[in-house]
Amino acid sequence: MASQTIVNSVQDDVWGSIVDVPGLQVGHFTMSERLTGCSVVLAPGGAVGAVDVRGAAPGTRETDLLDPANLVDKVHAVLLSGGSAFGLDAATGVVRWLDEQGIGFETGYGRVPIVPAAVLFDLPVVRPGDDPKARPDAQAGYQACQTASTATPAAGNVGAGAGACVGKLFGLDRCMKGGIGNASVRVGPWVVGALVACNAVGDVIDPGTGQILAGARTVDGRNLLDTQRALLASERGNRPLPGTNTTIGVVATNAMLTKAQAKRLAMSAHDGLARSIRPAHTTLDGDTLFALATGTETGPVDLMLLTVMAAEATALATVGAIRQARGIATAWGDVPASFDLFK
Repeated sequence: MASQTIVNSVQDDVWGSIVDVPGLQVGHFTMSERLTGCSVVLAPGGAVGAVDVRGAAPGTRETDLLDPANLVDKVHAVLLSGGSAFGLDAATGVVRWLDEQGIGFETGYGRVPIVPAAVLFDLPVVRPGDDPKARPDAQAGYQACQTASTATPAAGNVGAGAGACVGKLFGLDRCMKGGIGNASVRVGPWVVGALVACNAVGDVIDPGTGQILAGARTVDGRNLLDTQRALLASERGNRPLPGTNTTIGVVATNAMLTKAQAKRLAMSAHDGLARSIRPAHTTLDGDTLFALATGTETGPVDLMLLTVMAAEATALATVGAIRQARGIATAWGDVPASFDLFK
């Protein structure tokens, strides 16, 4: 039986990341003008890509080409960004940076970088003195590429997670801070890593214990409400607009996969969101997960094992995003983090 190592487990707090997958680099750019930013996963050598969208209100770019029936089979980066639809502009900067490096899909008339992207909604997160119209743009995406490396990426209030919040079904004044997190899982020669920016309308759960780590708080703000239980008890809050939430991320492996197999990896990764976010994939979220396969491990593929690993890595990365987040002060009140409640 192959030995297993789970990196970034909730129990021992040993952190791993998506860059444990050979062939990938990660960079963040966090804006100073407002709590928002973007994060890029670079695959300079190209990686087989796929995507699975489960939320009902997604904001995405270049996802159609990832369909297994379509021509292009490799991507060169994936961008995750705050700023709602405005943040999709950051992908232009990633394309520009890759073009300068001579990286892209060969057309015979030049190399065209393939950069799918997804965004989350963080527009209300404005601190006193912030510029509310500051959003990630092409220069932000370019700067994220400039910082990219194989070093373990920062987590919490950085990049695409800078303005993320969770537990918003009963109003922003009762939500908590979300963020971006990393995890990796190893079994034998296989590595599956995940990078998740969690901005869910629901609560975030520790899958191992069932404990709510962050989410909607009670009216006095001192305790966690349990959004799902409140909904089933017929409690109703001031529901946010559709699309004003969303968890986005990338799951990656060193295995050599086809586009169809990578699609299955992305689909299974959503099981990890369902384990760690409650409720997940709602009509108010645009949950989107990309899959990348770098193919540096050329042995026969055990797709079932890889899909199990993908779900695990995604769940752990989601928990990591919440554990690494820190509370913030906004123009509409303080937003505590799990760290503040459970430290």
